[in-house]
Amino acid sequence: MSQTLTAPVTPTPAALVKRAIAWMEAIPYWFVALLTRVAIAGVFWQSGQTKVDGFRLSESAIELFRSEYRLPLIDLGVAAYAAAIAEHLFPVLLVIGLATRFSALALLGMTLVIEIFVYPDAWPTHGTWAACFLLLMTRGPGALSLDHLIAQRRG
Repeated sequence: MSQTLTAPVTPTPAALVKRAIAWMEAIPYWFVALLTRVAIAGVFWQSGQTKVDGFRLSESAIELFRSEYRLPLIDLGVAAYAAAIAEHLFPVLLVIGLATRFSALALLGMTLVIEIFVYPDAWPTHGTWAACFLLLMTRGPGALSLDHLIAQRRG
């Protein structure tokens, strides 16, 4: 018997690109959503932590709203308390995947206020945050979330 030796087939660049795309498309959405939820929640949680001293709003937070943030149309005390509450409540909801779309909407609104009235030159950062929120608002929290569990039980 004779053996036929064949040369190994070298994939073309197009085939390599096709394989790479297939590999990326195989990443499950639940993983993408979970990573998005946790990462963006961390940003807002850390910001919220700078505004509190134990379970009280810190004096530095009030001063920040008085001197640097200066939001129009809202009392600085109300704004400081609202921001501190929002930056703690909505990140927790995002991490556990409960009311995810609405929590993302709330933090997107907060991001827009920050961009328009406080730090307009920080649009690259705020754009990244907005993209995370829009993904969660349009595609949902993914399968690893309380929202998904509730939806399954409701049928």
